[in-house]
Amino acid sequence: MAAESLTDSVGVLDRMTAILEAFDEDDRGLGLSELAVRAGLPKSTVSRLVATLVRQRYLERDGRRIHLGLRLFELGQLAEQPRELRIAALPVMAELRNRTGENAHLAIRDGAEMICIAAMRGRSGTSLAVRTGGRLAVHATALGKAVLAYAAPDDVAGVLTTRLTAFTPATVVDPSRLRQQLEAIRSGAPAVEVRESAADVCAVASPVVAPSGAVVAAISVSGTADAFDLDLWSGAVDAAALALSHRLAQSSRDSG
Repeated sequence: MAAESLTDSVGVLDRMTAILEAFDEDDRGLGLSELAVRAGLPKSTVSRLVATLVRQRYLERDGRRIHLGLRLFELGQLAEQPRELRIAALPVMAELRNRTGENAHLAIRDGAEMICIAAMRGRSGTSLAVRTGGRLAVHATALGKAVLAYAAPDDVAGVLTTRLTAFTPATVVDPSRLRQQLEAIRSGAPAVEVRESAADVCAVASPVVAPSGAVVAAISVSGTADAFDLDLWSGAVDAAALALSHRLAQSSRDSG
């Protein structure tokens, strides 16, 4: 029964995708019949799914004409930001990787997780802690702490009041201790992890600041715990974060 339900859900998603992809940049809205022809679906099916998509703001109705909705534009804007950030970061990450010889990562926050949007393997050959598109816990990583330290107090409280998963014996799951770490980072201490997300990984990270002054990401280097020198590489990571923040500011000025 569960498998059938999953199959049905995937089928609905496929049909909704066909409807959304029926539009192109030259469209000034489509009638229901034309939309059904373009999507290759029965008109009755399209009518039912369009009603759902309109309710969720993925489509809009203007009389009998149907248009792509504001929600799609909003999602497109969200997707554009990480892409621009990644483009700006790649040269900085390459320099950081070459300078340290360690793995370099760039990640953005999504609630209680960090999403890696760029990763480069260092000369040491150490396996990447996470690959592009992968997720890491905010509380157990240098990347996450670097960003969470500058979040709004209510936002921080929302993370600390949830059950914090212990990935290793060294993972900090005590809210009071984690809060102290975040306050230290905000006061200038490096964001570090020592065998917290994985038993053999250490990392140091710094926040990346947008032209608006908001912390939008974190950049890090990581390596094998037995050989990684946190004190040696924290300055290099700080310099990389500052360089990337400057690149974002320059890009904003150029586009403005």
